[in-house]
Amino acid sequence: MIVVRNVFRLKFGKAKEVKTLFKEAQKIDIGHGTVGMRMLTDLTGPSYTYVVETTHKSLSEFENDLQTMFASKEWAEVYQKMIPLMDSGYREIFTVVD
Repeated sequence: MIVVRNVFRLKFGKAKEVKTLFKEAQKIDIGHGTVGMRMLTDLTGPSYTYVVETTHKSLSEFENDLQTMFASKEWAEVYQKMIPLMDSGYREIFTVVD
């Protein structure tokens, strides 16, 4: 089992807009089989940090899920709306320890 965290640094004052768009994206992802998505915002540390966390059985499953998501016209439309609201981002991938 792996946990994938996509960490985004948002433009000042854009958190509500990003939250709305990620809720939209979450509905699209669920329709394509993604489960276990969580959205997190900063409480301490750098302001306007937004994290989208997903869980996958394996790295190969994650790669397949990513390909399915990127092929979705609906997801691409939502993503294009997100781009101007963000400054940067990075991805962390962890193995879940039993």
